[in-house]
Amino acid sequence: MSALEKRASVGLAGIFSVRMLGLFMLLPVMSLYAEDLRGATPLLMGLAISVYGLTQALLQIPFGLMSDRLGRKNIITVGLFFFAAGSVVAATSDSIYGVILGRALQGSGAVAAAVMALAADLTHEQNRTKIMATIGISIGISFGVAMVLGPLVGAYTGLQGIFWFSAGLALFAIVILYQVVPNPSALTVHKDAEPVPKLMGKVLKDGELLRLDFGIFCLHLVMTAMFVVLPLIFRDELGVEATRHWMIYLPVLGLSVAAMVPFIIIAEKGRKMKTVFVGAVAMVALASLAMFLSYESFWGLLASLFVFFTAFNLLEASLPSLISKVAFAGGKGTAMGVYSSAQFFGAFCGGVMGGTIYQYYGVADVFLVCAGVLSLWFMVAASMKPPRHLCSMLKPIRIESEQEAINLTKQLLAITGVVEVAVSADDATAYLKVDNQELDQQVLDGIFQKTEG
Repeated sequence: MSALEKRASVGLAGIFSVRMLGLFMLLPVMSLYAEDLRGATPLLMGLAISVYGLTQALLQIPFGLMSDRLGRKNIITVGLFFFAAGSVVAATSDSIYGVILGRALQGSGAVAAAVMALAADLTHEQNRTKIMATIGISIGISFGVAMVLGPLVGAYTGLQGIFWFSAGLALFAIVILYQVVPNPSALTVHKDAEPVPKLMGKVLKDGELLRLDFGIFCLHLVMTAMFVVLPLIFRDELGVEATRHWMIYLPVLGLSVAAMVPFIIIAEKGRKMKTVFVGAVAMVALASLAMFLSYESFWGLLASLFVFFTAFNLLEASLPSLISKVAFAGGKGTAMGVYSSAQFFGAFCGGVMGGTIYQYYGVADVFLVCAGVLSLWFMVAASMKPPRHLCSMLKPIRIESEQEAINLTKQLLAITGVVEVAVSADDATAYLKVDNQELDQQVLDGIFQKTEG
């Protein structure tokens, strides 16, 4: 990558990570400290944990579309101010309702699609995957850091301190946006990186993509529901002080990340994606059932949590890869937009579900219902088609007529290893799905030497 692209990669990953850190830090501590808020009930505590997911799911695609017209940085700035305002509202509230309102405002700063579009504006086509991967890694790191930092900060400052810290993070992200991230020379709609309204219908009719959307919905529903009760179990059932919870999450998450790596290699290099993926779904379901059976045993719960997060991390890494493989040529950005909305809506439903079950049935039953949800996902996942190991490729082109687009499409489809082609005159780009093991790269390069803009 060029120096400008590296700056963009570091800056945008920084914005994403500090924002998500502010959202995730509440996950392991909200149910511990929200009990003292006026009007708090288990259901409302679950809603306070997860309501950000509802506003995030509803607004992230509209924010991305608005950034095409109003400017990427303008929309990202507005979103970060919403996040900061929500943090302040929650920090200054002494009731559960004020915290719920603050969390909803935090989620309304839904800048994910706008950040991805800005990343695409600032990178060449051949480097775009690298910056997207950097952003994805930063989100994973933020989750791990939040699991440790949330209990530490909460132990000394309570919920108010975490919310003030989150507000500061949002303002810091604005500084990064203007001091580190370069300004794009032009705004362009990138079908590989952002949702395109005219492609939405095709994405929503694709059964394989919907299957994956259902999967990320279930995964984040379960994860959020579990964290409604998990901190309470560690404190009340197992006697672990709130200030020491980070000592549980840190080794479990660290070891689980290491444990998932061999499975990623087998799935990608060994082309065993479906086998590994369906196996991981089975693992999270069994781990949830094991938590239900062993929640009164410290080591039993810890072992179950390790298995859960090993499979969880594996699925978090595999699902975006599957979306990329399954999405039609030129539809990756739209498919990822729907996928992300399903993910955040799952988080919202998980908090509500976890709080409801805890309030009316008990903490252990949350794990049992989660195991049931994951078993349903297992049945859906088991019937998926084995994904072809295809890579997305895009090339700049120069075409002047529809007939030229048709001719170029035919030429590209005739090349060995090229599976799908979408030639777009709107953004002067050819989108391809290729099998790298079969691709005749020399012939492909020869065609694009004549058509590159």
